[in-house]
Amino acid sequence: MSTALKAPGTRTAVPEALPQIADPGKISPKDARALGKLFFDQLQILEEGTHEYQYARNTLIEMNLSLVQFAAKRYRNRGDGQMEDIIQVGTIGLIKAIDRFELSREVEFTSFAIPYIVGEIKRFFRDTTWSVHVPRRLQELRVTLAKAKEQLGTSLDRDPTVAELASHLDIGEEEVIEGLIAANGYTAGSLDLPTDSDQSGSSSRSYADITGDRDPGMDMVENLHALAPLLGSLDERDRGIVAMRFGQEMTQAQIGEHLGVSQMHVSRLLTRILTKLREGMLTQN
Repeated sequence: MSTALKAPGTRTAVPEALPQIADPGKISPKDARALGKLFFDQLQILEEGTHEYQYARNTLIEMNLSLVQFAAKRYRNRGDGQMEDIIQVGTIGLIKAIDRFELSREVEFTSFAIPYIVGEIKRFFRDTTWSVHVPRRLQELRVTLAKAKEQLGTSLDRDPTVAELASHLDIGEEEVIEGLIAANGYTAGSLDLPTDSDQSGSSSRSYADITGDRDPGMDMVENLHALAPLLGSLDERDRGIVAMRFGQEMTQAQIGEHLGVSQMHVSRLLTRILTKLREGMLTQN
């Protein structure tokens, strides 16, 4: 995961309006809140892609990493040895929050960022804990069955049968079977395991050799299909701004120069347009 932080020993141009901070990670949360307003203000003015813009953005990331540490603490007892991964995905949430935050929201950045950070961490567990999508009801049933199997196994000195589990939990045998099948989605075997072997015992091919991969283009097709009518609902100028920003990959400053307006005005226009498109996509879903 890349957070676009500067490498140790490198020097980045510092805007005159911003202070030089040698180690942003050591800034206290209280000072980070005060300095954050100054850095966010400059982030709206500076041109994307410039060294000055990167300095402001990187400093905001490093100053607020304590928010990631704070959010990650609630998951430290999971016992999966995944704290490093949790910190990484939490940092992704922090970066998303920084890129989307505006002082005009009149809300503290901390309150704005925490839901993004926690959301990324929860998405990480959702996507990595279960190998396949399983309804919440069955996820909870898996836990209940695991406890029941342990209790009955201790008293019976053997693995309980489906009928015994059903009787113990006062549920139907079909529901027990459904829960046991769902439990298989909690972990997955390696795709590197051999599918077969020859007489000498050596593997000829693995599951990965015969398993189709997810086509990343499919999500794009679905998103574009849903987005097309929403783009059609925009007026000509707004469609032009979207085309310049995401089709021609023009910077906000270049768009502003083309339209004869300031970069800050372009930023506000893009925020309004993207909010409208995002709300439209959510409504469709």
